[in-house]
Amino acid sequence: MLDRRAVTPVFQPLIDLATGRVLGYEALSRGPAGTPWESPAALFAAARAAGRESELDWICRAAAYRAALDADLGTELTLFVNMEPTAWRAGCPADLEPVVEQAQRRLRVVTEMTERAIAEDPSGLLSAVESCRAAGWGVALDDVGADPMSLAMLPFVHPDVVKLDMGLLQAPDDPKTAQVVAAVYAYAEASGATVLAEGIETTRHLAAARTMGATVGQGWHFGRPAPLPARPSLSPSVRPLRLLATPIAADQTPFEIVAAQRPVTRTSKSQLMPLSRHLEALAGGDEPPVLLACFQEARHFTPATATRFRRIAKHSPLVAALGIGLPAEPVPGVRGACLGDDRLRGEWNVIVVGPHRAAALVARDLGDECMDSARRFDFAITHDRALVVAAARSLLRHIAPVSTPALEMAIA
Repeated sequence: MLDRRAVTPVFQPLIDLATGRVLGYEALSRGPAGTPWESPAALFAAARAAGRESELDWICRAAAYRAALDADLGTELTLFVNMEPTAWRAGCPADLEPVVEQAQRRLRVVTEMTERAIAEDPSGLLSAVESCRAAGWGVALDDVGADPMSLAMLPFVHPDVVKLDMGLLQAPDDPKTAQVVAAVYAYAEASGATVLAEGIETTRHLAAARTMGATVGQGWHFGRPAPLPARPSLSPSVRPLRLLATPIAADQTPFEIVAAQRPVTRTSKSQLMPLSRHLEALAGGDEPPVLLACFQEARHFTPATATRFRRIAKHSPLVAALGIGLPAEPVPGVRGACLGDDRLRGEWNVIVVGPHRAAALVARDLGDECMDSARRFDFAITHDRALVVAAARSLLRHIAPVSTPALEMAIA
């Protein structure tokens, strides 16, 4: 089936909730009718078992592009397609490249990714996001709210569109729903992102979506997945879905990013330790954040530190420790990265990013030859969300993907 590229796309309309007009379509994939792989879940499970999930991902997107091009969707309407970042690492199969290139020229695309991808392969996700934006396409974070941990991922992906999970509409009075909505409201207000509600099936769902800040919706209330119309109609007054400005990726370390905008103080390691542990403590709470830390060398990742990080990792979407000699998983649940001969070797950083709080301690070793506790550092602290996120993004690029058989085969 994969060799024959036997995947059929269907499309569900995306509706402007203020006007009821169609803004675009989300592409959904189906396997051959009447086979065990007709369901997309079964289809991807079988491809995963065969080590060809990334190839299937490219096949599904190419099929959607081809159908949209044949229907002359144009650039006024937006085409949403799902993507696994592992597929970006694998590269596009040669036979699908022509249709992908045509889509880049003739379609307006928003690529959907799920929040779980950043924990599995943070550097791959950021690279995939940058690749989409380099093509002039947008990015959507899907299923936000399905897992409370997803809220901590918003600033890293910086999505143009936040897609609220359909479960939120079915439990609008749940306190957890209120927490998700508040975090999404805050992100959308600060960034200008569009909030889209999935799973709108009734007028009650529609009313709930509006109260949650959604301006775009999709679901059976507006239309079930179906082939695209031959030439989708477009009202002259409809404006294309807004895409955000691309974040500038700086080739800097966390200390360089923060110290350029905040006062730098000089002190000893013994004086910095309480500050470091205070930031680590922020990672423990009702809304678990991402925790990233640089330890210079593996010997500074002590057994006591390992115990704290392991405990935090049980409730956080991503906990990572970077340092010379650190393995890929220094303790269960904690991602590791072995630093090479780069600028990060001289830095001690602790960065916390959550839905409603962000903080960073960044320090640079002065290279003293003395007792460890007396070593001096230049350091800065910030709670400015934009600065903290920029510092965190600079570390995520050093974290390798989680090794899985499917990913290994795709990369090979």
